[in-house]
Amino acid sequence: MKRGWGLIFAALVATSALVQPVWAADTAELSRQVQALQQTASALEARLDKLESEIQKNQNMLGMLNELESLKAEVAKMRGLTEVQAHQLDTLDKRQNDLYADLDQRLTELSKEAKVVSMVAPVPPAAAVAAASPPDTQAETVAYEAALKLFRENNYNGAIADFKTFLKTYPDSALAPNAQYWVGYSHYALKDYKSALAHQQKLVAIYPDSAKVPDALLNVAANQIALNNLAGARKTLEGLIAKYPGTPAATQASRRLAALK
Repeated sequence: MKRGWGLIFAALVATSALVQPVWAADTAELSRQVQALQQTASALEARLDKLESEIQKNQNMLGMLNELESLKAEVAKMRGLTEVQAHQLDTLDKRQNDLYADLDQRLTELSKEAKVVSMVAPVPPAAAVAAASPPDTQAETVAYEAALKLFRENNYNGAIADFKTFLKTYPDSALAPNAQYWVGYSHYALKDYKSALAHQQKLVAIYPDSAKVPDALLNVAANQIALNNLAGARKTLEGLIAKYPGTPAATQASRRLAALK
C-alpha cells in the first residue's frame, strides 16, 4: 500500500513538472498581451487628449468667428446709419440751398424793380450828369441770374465757370459774396470737398461782414466732415453757433454738432 502511494506521488510530481512550463508560458503571453494593451490604451488616450485639445481649439475658433461675424454685422449697421445720416445732411443742405437760390433770385428781381423805380423818379439837375453814365447793373444782374440758373439745373461745372466770370467782371458787386458761396457749394455738390472748403474759407476771409458768412461756415463744416476732420468740424460749428446765434445756419449747426457727439 505504501508503495502504491509512493507511485501515485511520483506520478503527481512528474505531471506537475510537465504542466508548470505550459502555465508559465501562458502567463508570460498574457503579461505581454496586457502590456501591449496598456501601450495601446496609452496611445489611444494620448490621441483622445489631442483630439479634445483640437476640438477645444476649434470651439474657441468657432466662438471667435461667431463674434467676428457679429462685429461685422454691427459695423455694417453703423455704416448704414452713417450713410443714412449723410444722405439726410445732403438733403437738408440741398433744401437749404434751394431756398437760398430762390431768395437770391427774388432779391435780384427786387433790386431790378428798385432800379426801375429810381430811373422813373425825377432826377435832380445836380445828379443828372452822374446819372448820364450809370453802371451796367442790369448786365450784372443778368450775369448773376444766368449762373444761378445753371446751379439750380444741377449744372455745377457750368455754374462754377459763370460765377467765377461774374466775380472777375464785377468784383465789387453786392452779389459777389453770394457768387463766391455758390462757387464753393457747387464744388461741394460735385464732392470736390477740398476745393469747396477753400472757396468757402475764401468767402469768410474776403467778405467777413457778409450775411452769407454763416451759410459759408455751415458748408465749411460739411466739407470738414466729408474729409473726416471731425475735430475741425466741431470747432467750426461751435464758432458759428457762438458768433451767429439765432440764425437758421446756427440752428442747423446745433443739430449737426449734436449728431457728431
